Amino acid sequence: MRRNQLGRSDLFVSEISLGCMSLGTNEQKAKEIIHRALDAGINYLDTADLYDYGVNEEMVGKAVKNKRDQVIIGTKVGNHFGPGKEGWFWDPSKKYIQEEVKESLRRLNLDYIDLYQLHGGTIEDHIDETIEAFEELKEEGIIRYYGISSIRPNVIREYVKRSNIVSVMMQYSLYDRRPEEEILDLLQNHQISVLARGPLAKGMLSDRGLEMVERKGKGGYLEYSYEELKDMTETFLSYRSAERSGNTLALQYVLKHPAVATAVFGASSMEQLEENLTFMDSPPMDDDLYTKLKAISKPIKYDKHR
Repeated sequence: MRRNQLGRSDLFVSEISLGCMSLGTNEQKAKEIIHRALDAGINYLDTADLYDYGVNEEMVGKAVKNKRDQVIIGTKVGNHFGPGKEGWFWDPSKKYIQEEVKESLRRLNLDYIDLYQLHGGTIEDHIDETIEAFEELKEEGIIRYYGISSIRPNVIREYVKRSNIVSVMMQYSLYDRRPEEEILDLLQNHQISVLARGPLAKGMLSDRGLEMVERKGKGGYLEYSYEELKDMTETFLSYRSAERSGNTLALQYVLKHPAVATAVFGASSMEQLEENLTFMDSPPMDDDLYTKLKAISKPIKYDKHR
């Protein structure tokens, strides 16, 4: 599988990668999914301290035991929670970040984290303090690189100007083209990579797209109505072929922009994982097909998330 450089770092991530949030809490099942992904050539696993209140990190850590040289581990911080308690609050403080990283290391059973990401962020945060926390962790060798997970253009711009982030994780798909409007080119120009999450748009951009529109699109999605989603998905699926599944179309679409280093998909079952691994057997997407897919949806601007 092709690997892309993550920003200016020396990390090279597989062009499709596994978002671990959907794995559930069955340890054996999660281990099997992760091992199959690694065997297929995926080398980036994305988790967070918040997922299942730390259990997700623990499962990932157990699954990659004795496989450390095969994986790049990304996790996230910023949502302050107490294990066993419901709810959390936003805390991007230096104190919390430098304390919580130790807990993530313990749960993951690792000596260092490859990519440590701020799990959100607002323009009201003490951004310089947050950056200082990550820089110090990097200097200490506790993390190799850091990034942010955010869809807020104004927040992203501040980190581009003021920090040494190597990546930004953001929601991006054919049905959510907001990053195209004001973020992707900015990051590309600064040699900062995108980790594209949600590339299948809740499964609506997959071989089971129409089924997922019925399950998850009844109330619409972003600026699209239920009826629009049905029509769009029917058109989208018409571009499938013997060599390219719906899942592959969706993944290749987001990877077409040079800022995107990897498309991060979730999988709650081996079946879902295998559906996305069909990507590996498909030819590259040419410009003509890319243009036709883009015509299905419309550009959308960030409104509330600034």
